[in-house]
Amino acid sequence: MIFSEDEVERYARHLVLSEVGGPGQQALKRARVLIVGVGGVGSPAALYLAAAGVGTLGLIDDDAVGLSNLQRQIAFSTAEVGQAKVAAAADRLTRLNPHVAVETHAERLTPANAAERIAAYDLVLDGTDDFQTRLCVNAACVAAGRPLVSGALGRWSGQVGVFAGRPCYQCLVPDIPPDAETCARVGVVGALAGVIGSMAALEAIKLIAGAGQTLTGRLMLYDGLAGAGRTVRVAADPTCSVCGGGPVRRR
Repeated sequence: MIFSEDEVERYARHLVLSEVGGPGQQALKRARVLIVGVGGVGSPAALYLAAAGVGTLGLIDDDAVGLSNLQRQIAFSTAEVGQAKVAAAADRLTRLNPHVAVETHAERLTPANAAERIAAYDLVLDGTDDFQTRLCVNAACVAAGRPLVSGALGRWSGQVGVFAGRPCYQCLVPDIPPDAETCARVGVVGALAGVIGSMAALEAIKLIAGAGQTLTGRLMLYDGLAGAGRTVRVAADPTCSVCGGGPVRRR
């Protein structure tokens, strides 16, 4: 895979990194990444993955840009309020990096379309804010053998984890919490979305380029108010209905 002169200059800071270099950048260019939910997590993650040179980005979201989104969803502008998020984001990403192909799916990811959508990509980044969709994404990723980068946030705290086979996200969340919070209900500080979205993008880049130690089987918890973070290991649930019985993955 040959880079143009524009790409060599564009990715110069990656190409001189020993952990990325030419092979890692080529892997990024070959990669197909699906971003589920172009919101607080997905919006900054998409920008950084496009800037990093991921060859194909898929965006799936059935929502339109709202004025309240602009406090944290930095892929959008005031002029785009009312537009479909996937269309507005695709335009922004293409202007950021014309070498990236953007595929849009103006729909909600559901059990009916999850298998088809996820099988078409190498890696999935989930930034949705409801547990039903997260569990659906996880089940489809396990079935298709696709690694999942999961990011979530609310109020002043957030988390990022990577799941590849076993343990899976459902081992972490076996049932939908009855008192699950959403950003719309409890609020969220805007800059936190940038922190968690960037962390999720970083994990995706590491997975694709084969760099460093990923968060596979682990969860990074970040407390924005305290300015502190910690990482915990996710235990595989032997009775998990999604991944139970499969091998535990570590990296």
